[in-house]
Amino acid sequence: IVKVEGIFSGTLSYLFNNFSIPGATQKFSDCVSVAKASGYTEPDPRDDLNGMDVARKVTILGRVAGHELSIDTLPVENIVPEQLRSVTTAEEFMSRLPEFDEHFKQLNEEALASGSVLRYVGMVDGVNNQSSVKLARYPLDHPFASLKGSDNIIAFTTERFPNPLIVQGAGAGAAVTAFGIFADLIKVCERFGAN
Repeated sequence: IVKVEGIFSGTLSYLFNNFSIPGATQKFSDCVSVAKASGYTEPDPRDDLNGMDVARKVTILGRVAGHELSIDTLPVENIVPEQLRSVTTAEEFMSRLPEFDEHFKQLNEEALASGSVLRYVGMVDGVNNQSSVKLARYPLDHPFASLKGSDNIIAFTTERFPNPLIVQGAGAGAAVTAFGIFADLIKVCERFGAN
């Protein structure tokens, strides 16, 4: 495995697939509100926006791929505005998030002006030792740029597949989460011989 790169959070996928596309007019805080109301975010959306969920997934993938990754040393971009990281409740966070719509609008406009969109991605790059979790720009013709809804997408680059192998599928919502938990329970039962 040369590199694994992907959009590993259905929540962040939903947010940027709706906020950062040509012609979109929705404010970032409105996208977060819709995602929260749709059940895509954690009860406190900062738990998604801080990048730690993606960081845990990238760390696991890196270790499975044979790299010595640690969540403590992995660079993670927290996109929660600095001033909102210490507010005490999710309600206060949501009520103050619109104060930062201009910041996110500027990031988006810069990306779109360069023919790109914003996507929150995780990357395991053991060859160049540049694994990370961050908000990044992708050109409009990149597979990550055309993602819809809350889908996740992963690109595997290997010695045998220098042109990445792409895997895409559902990433957020109650039904998807329930299916994942149910599948994990079945695996646990099979492993420990429960009928």
